[in-house]
Amino acid sequence: MLNLIKKELSLCMHPTSFIFLSFAALVFIPNYPYEVIFFFSALSTFFGSLMARENVDLAFSCILPVKKEFIPLSRILVVVGLQCVLLILTGIFGVIKEAVLPPEMIVNQAGISANLAMIGNGAILLGIFNVIFFPIYYKRPDKIGAPFLIGAIAMFFLIGILIALRWTTLLFSEVLNGSNLNNIVPKLTAFGIGLISYIILNFIACKLSMKRFKTVDL
Repeated sequence: MLNLIKKELSLCMHPTSFIFLSFAALVFIPNYPYEVIFFFSALSTFFGSLMARENVDLAFSCILPVKKEFIPLSRILVVVGLQCVLLILTGIFGVIKEAVLPPEMIVNQAGISANLAMIGNGAILLGIFNVIFFPIYYKRPDKIGAPFLIGAIAMFFLIGILIALRWTTLLFSEVLNGSNLNNIVPKLTAFGIGLISYIILNFIACKLSMKRFKTVDL
């Protein structure tokens, strides 16, 4: 498994996989729907899978002395690792923003502020994309556009719901918005729910992808 992960990092990582990590700094943009940051992780996953397809990576991987079901697992683990880095960087930039900007610039008028609750939302968005994209992709690895489109639509649909909740519910507009120093318990709860959801969704994505790829005839 470790060698497959090394192979993914060496041969299958599109440059955008690392470039888009810097987009965590978008939290410094005032009144911006920060959940959109996590869409770029999905986009880099699509680019990486596209590059792997053009380089016939899956056929190459299948001739290696490894279990076939480990091939999708290794790629998902690499993607999850990059997504965790993005979540951490977004959180760090959010803390820096709170430290250097005045309080009135912390509250986000276009969604949730760059706080723990927003990181939890981002984790759910990434988990939803993974559980949609990877099982569909590994059922028919030659078709990448459809699973990405479905996953992207699901992400933006959820982002739209989150933005709507910001303007229609007290929970999102007052309690979960603003600095981490205010209403820390609800924000920690939202973060925990997001993290647990992310773990469960990725577990399902791995199981489904491994099961489906075993039946694929390359």
